[in-house]
Amino acid sequence: MAYDLEEQEQLDSIKAWWGKYGSLVTWVLIIALAGYAAWTGWNTYQSRQSAQASMLYEELQKSMETRDNAKVQRMASDIQDKFGGTAYAEMSALVAAKAAFEANDTDNAKKQLQWVIDHGRGAEYKAIAAVRLSGVLLDAKAYDEALKVLSADYPVQFAGTIADRKGDILLAQGKRDDARAAYQLALEKTEEKDPGRQLIQLKLDAIGGAPAKA
Repeated sequence: MAYDLEEQEQLDSIKAWWGKYGSLVTWVLIIALAGYAAWTGWNTYQSRQSAQASMLYEELQKSMETRDNAKVQRMASDIQDKFGGTAYAEMSALVAAKAAFEANDTDNAKKQLQWVIDHGRGAEYKAIAAVRLSGVLLDAKAYDEALKVLSADYPVQFAGTIADRKGDILLAQGKRDDARAAYQLALEKTEEKDPGRQLIQLKLDAIGGAPAKA
């Protein structure tokens, strides 16, 4: 059926517009589709990475239960090398550090904890690693290094724990006044219902500190 004049004018207008902008529209669609495909592919890749890391992490925990420190260290390193972008890398490093510490392997304990501080993506994991590493360094009497580890910015919910550990280090250095101030800060930053408050208070009392506020 033949088009009437008005319909023909509309077709001519569409053809003219497409002739002018059609190439641009095509490229926009191609870019949009490519971006969607890349996003979908990345999510699939991430899911696959997490699934594989999860399986390795389960095996690492089994090795932890059997106290096979050497195997735990190898598996943790594998997870960090292959799946460093997942939370399992940080978790495996913390587990490996615990296994190493229990096996009196302080070098690997420090190495694993430092990995979390340097490469971890979660601020909470970094804070946990810092507190634990400072404890290892405290045992080794590396006091200045231990305090340096705790000097970075960490989530506010760790303020009490970090102040408490600083108090331990300062007291070991013989700096009683500084240790007292650190323990008092730890009490202020620790919630009333936290069972750790009692231990902090005991340490504060032992060096003649002020009583905790109700």
